Amino acid sequence: MELTLTMSMATALTVTVVVILVLGSVVRPRRRQRKALNLPPGPRGWPVFGSLSLLADTLPPHRVLAKLAARYGPLMHLRLGSFHVVVASSADTARLVLKTHDLAFADRPPAAWGAIIAYNYKGIVQTPYGPHWRMARKLCATELFSAQLVDKFEPVRAEETRGLTRGLFERAGTAVQVKELLMSFTMRNILRMALGEKWSSYYGSAEGEGFRRSLEEAFAVSGAVSNVGEWVPWLAWLDVQGLVRRMKRVHVVFDRFNEQILDEHQEDRRRAGAGGFAARDLVDVLLRLAEEGQEEPTETRLTRAGVKAIVQDILTGGTETTAVTMEWAMVELLHRPDAMAAATSELERVVGRGRWVTESDLPELPYVDAVVKETMRLHPVGPLLIPHQAHEDAVVGGYDVPAGARVLVNAWAVGRDPASWPDAPGAFRPERFLAGGSAEGVDARGAHFQLLPFGSGRRMCPAHNLAMREMAATLANLVQGFAWRLPDGVAPEDMSMEESFGLSVSPKEPLVAIAEPRLPAHLYTTVH
Repeated sequence: MELTLTMSMATALTVTVVVILVLGSVVRPRRRQRKALNLPPGPRGWPVFGSLSLLADTLPPHRVLAKLAARYGPLMHLRLGSFHVVVASSADTARLVLKTHDLAFADRPPAAWGAIIAYNYKGIVQTPYGPHWRMARKLCATELFSAQLVDKFEPVRAEETRGLTRGLFERAGTAVQVKELLMSFTMRNILRMALGEKWSSYYGSAEGEGFRRSLEEAFAVSGAVSNVGEWVPWLAWLDVQGLVRRMKRVHVVFDRFNEQILDEHQEDRRRAGAGGFAARDLVDVLLRLAEEGQEEPTETRLTRAGVKAIVQDILTGGTETTAVTMEWAMVELLHRPDAMAAATSELERVVGRGRWVTESDLPELPYVDAVVKETMRLHPVGPLLIPHQAHEDAVVGGYDVPAGARVLVNAWAVGRDPASWPDAPGAFRPERFLAGGSAEGVDARGAHFQLLPFGSGRRMCPAHNLAMREMAATLANLVQGFAWRLPDGVAPEDMSMEESFGLSVSPKEPLVAIAEPRLPAHLYTTVH
């Protein structure tokens, strides 16, 4: 994926240079006089494209930007195409962007994903800052991801975890591709929580397989800095990378699926009658809220398109990113066997071998929690977070950030900054989060700016509590239930740690490992 996207950008730049030369005598942008800006330091760039060519490097964009930040500083300015871009690469500059100036940078820049796939910005993630976003955010906090609803669906998550461990038990001793198992698990999990029990077998169907491929395609074409047409809007009509065409094909598949979901849920509601229906899943909650809000002003009304967009955000946000984080955790644990042994020892001590670990055990498992946090520090699946946009002029750290500028937080660079992580920042050391460690007390829920897997402030991921519980509980079950090893002939030091870059960053070489059961056999085969 990484090579495809970077080559696409390089090709796009070559093609658009030709177009500029042809149209140069016709297209003459008007120059506006304005006060000189005191911008953060950064590379000068070229006319029209600015520093876009730097992102056509063979390295993923977050690594390129981290290298530039090492030269120009933790608050850096680039000109990418038609736009000013400011990049924060340290905990202090991330705090300025996400807390001190949170409101000024709460907007999202226009993006093909939001316009095409998210029903013209009707979801949660890509929606511009304003009344509709505030309505959607409130729904997330009070309805969709409230503590009560997260608790309500714990039995669903537990059942799907048993299905995951049962499947591994049945394939004991054979090499398995870990991400495939985790993707199936996270997809079934989110389908049941969001869409209901009748959709639990969808993932294994032919139609479900098509949806899975479309989901992978959506992530492949939606990298935060990959679409040249979004950086040079007057050339967007060329779509030289074909990304817009691919997004439109994905949207057709997604919309067909979403329409089927809503039609079936509405039919169930109709059959039950107005007073006899109780919400069973997140779609039911959204449809109820849409009905109750019919008298609301247009800009804050939850429409059918809005329901579909929010459902889609939940499905995409709750599958790939969760599975990739857990895959990276297993990669790191297998790469460092003593850390795997420490996690196993903690589970032996707290839970034992007579039952499975549950979400209620998690507060007593600090090492497992530390493994998840250390994984997200080293391998944030959204290494540049989702881009922000300044909707007003701001002065950040003494530098001007003009309205309309894109603002990126390089969470990957922040997580490896020696100023915040003095104890071997590039090494996998969960112990740093334990009592007495250099990162004791550091949380991943947006309050500590040296660790930002979910972002922070107004645009923080609203499902972070659900994600943390699901990842920690699943990882604990995988470690408790199985002794893991690499295939014969593969040593821990031989494992590749290279990345594949798209909207999420996964291991370039999918993890293949062998799991041997270590608990009594009846725990794997009993259906709860």
